[in-house]
Amino acid sequence: MAGQFEATVDIDRPVEEVFAFLADGENDPKFSPRVMEMQRTTPGATEVGTVYASTVKDAGMTTHRVFRISEFDPPRRIRWTETSKNMVTVPEGGYDLEAADDGTTHLRVFNNMEGHGVGKLLAGFALNAARKDGDAFAHRIKDAVEGA
Repeated sequence: MAGQFEATVDIDRPVEEVFAFLADGENDPKFSPRVMEMQRTTPGATEVGTVYASTVKDAGMTTHRVFRISEFDPPRRIRWTETSKNMVTVPEGGYDLEAADDGTTHLRVFNNMEGHGVGKLLAGFALNAARKDGDAFAHRIKDAVEGA
């Protein structure tokens, strides 16, 4: 495994509202500029087993990614697993949410990243880029949720 990036942020919204926003993976393009499109490919509301497919642009390369929700515990926890075969993948990522007494939400977002084949050489670069952008990424989530 190449490693993990994570970031935290406090969002000025109740935990249920933040969870609902993040549980809808189709909101990802609102805070992740690398996600060109995202769509749920399974029917119904998000739950364990729900699948999302995305088109992503990283370092000038467009890839298609498929994620399956592996854990769904409203309003505290969401986990996903990338099932697509790309050079660098996310075998586990997720959100941890915690309600604060003042009605805000503490959010932790993380992705474990690993390289495959030639991607083993690229995974470290991808991980460093994700870590460098981590705080900004968390703040883009904050801005998107608070603006929704």
